[in-house]
Order: sequence, then structure tokens, then C-alpha cells
Amino acid sequence: MIGRLMLSPATRRTASMLRLRLPSAPAATKPAVPKGHVVGRRFGDKANTTTDAAATKAQAVPPAAVKEGAASAAKTSETVAAAKASEGGSSSSASSSWWDSAEFWGRCGALAGWGMSGAAIYDALESSPELISLNMTGVLLVYSSLFSRWAFVVKPQNLLLAGCHITNVAAQANQLRRAVEYKKEHGLDEEVNDIMVKAGATAAAGAACVLAGPAVQGALVNASLGPISAVAAAEAGPFTVHFWAPMSKWCISGASFLELDRPTEKISLAQYSALTLTGLFFSRYALLVAPINYTLCSVNIALFGSSAWHLGRKVKADFLS
Repeated sequence: MIGRLMLSPATRRTASMLRLRLPSAPAATKPAVPKGHVVGRRFGDKANTTTDAAATKAQAVPPAAVKEGAASAAKTSETVAAAKASEGGSSSSASSSWWDSAEFWGRCGALAGWGMSGAAIYDALESSPELISLNMTGVLLVYSSLFSRWAFVVKPQNLLLAGCHITNVAAQANQLRRAVEYKKEHGLDEEVNDIMVKAGATAAAGAACVLAGPAVQGALVNASLGPISAVAAAEAGPFTVHFWAPMSKWCISGASFLELDRPTEKISLAQYSALTLTGLFFSRYALLVAPINYTLCSVNIALFGSSAWHLGRKVKADFLS
């Protein structure tokens, strides 16, 4: 204050002109708030309705999350509804599932097939070779050879059935050996030679069909012969094992029908019990596999009838008479 009074007016004016002025402080502005973040407000600040509403909207759940939540809720409700429905219909589905199960009927058929293999093994151990039917044994050899292949390629695959037919091939081959040896020992060489010629012709015809089959099938399909070409191209048509396996079973049924008056002492109880059960189970199984095999169904109905006839005669003769 004393220094200012001692200065001259001119000096004071010069100092006033040279004095630097500081820029005024800018007005306080609010920082930009990124979308999706909450604007923090200190205690005592006044509420800004517009800003708070915008922040609330920015905090809203994304559309994708909303869709996911809705889908999750819908899925949960569907699960609850399905659980309630299953509770109500569990008893009916449990009672009908075995009827429509290819696996169930396939296992039953395989077990019956194992019974047939076991019957051949049992007969080999206990029965006299004079009771062996050469015609039936030869047919069973062809039948099991074809069905071992069929069980491997059918859907669903049935390895239990394939194994039983492979076993049956070995068992029937042993039965054939026993019958041939017995007939030769008793001077029935002519009958044995006749059987061998038939077996050789059957084997040669089968090999020719297997070798020439694909070429003949291709020619028929490409010839566009209408129904003939359609049959040749069918999944269970005459150029597949799905056709020939049931046809071999027709031979079994035919052999049974041709020997309806066969002496009961020459009927194997174990073998015909297994054949009867096989016909019963496969009549249903044939309609559940892929491809559906109506030929297999019909032949098993016939097999069931003919085998049950022989089985009934055997039971009546041995246990009821």
C-alpha cells in the first residue's frame, strides 16, 4: 500500500497496462457418460430427471438377452408339460413299448435261434443218427448261412442272432456228418450219393447267383422296365439277402408241410420247439426291422403253423397217449 502511494501516476498507468489478465475459468460441464453406465450422483446433488431417465434406459437388458430369457422360460414350460404328460401316459407307453421294439423281438428270435442250435447240439450228444433228417439238415444249413448274413446287415443289427446262426451252421454240419456216416455203415450209399449231388448243385447255383447278381440287377434297373425294374431295385428285392433269407425259411416250412405224417419217433422235440418259437417271434420282428420284410413275416407264420403241428403230435405221442 505504501509502495503504491510512492509511485507516480504515470508509473501506475504503465503497470496497469502491462498487467496480464488470466482467462476466466470455463463453466463446469458434465463428462460424457458412455452408454450402459450409471451416472453417479453425490449426496446433496440435485436430481436431474432427464439424465436419470436416459441412464436407466441405457441400463436396459439387451434384446438378445431378452430373447434368450423368453426361450429359456418357454423351454422350461415345455419340459414341465412333457413331464406331466409322461406321468399320465407312462403306464400306457410302458405296456406298448415292448410290442413296438425291434430289439425286444430280435432278442427273443435270437434266443429261439439259440434254442435251435442247442437242439442240434443236444441231438448230436443224445439222439441216434438214424433220427436225423437229411433233407431238414441240409435246408437248415442253407437257412442259417443266409440268416447269419441277414442279421448282420439288417437295421437294427442283431449280432446275437448272427452268432446263433453261425453256431447252428457248425452244429448242422456235424449232424449231416453223423447221418452220412450212419447211412454208409448200413449200406445206404445210393441215398448218400443222391444227397451229395443235390447239395453240390445247390451250392453251385448259389455261388453263381452271388457272382452274377450285381450285374443282372444293374441291367434290369437301367433297362427301365417299369415294375420289373422297381422290384429289382427294391431294398428287400430278389437281389438282396433280405429276400433269400426268408425264401430259405420257406424251404423249412415246405419240408415240414411235406412230412406232416412223419413218424413221431423221428421228430426232435427240442428242434421243433425251437422252430415253433422262432416262427412266433419272427412274425412280429419282421415288421419292425428296416427294410420291413413282409416275406419274412409270412414265412414265419407258416413256419409257426407247421412246426406247431409236428410239436403237438410229438407231445401227444410221448406224454398224453
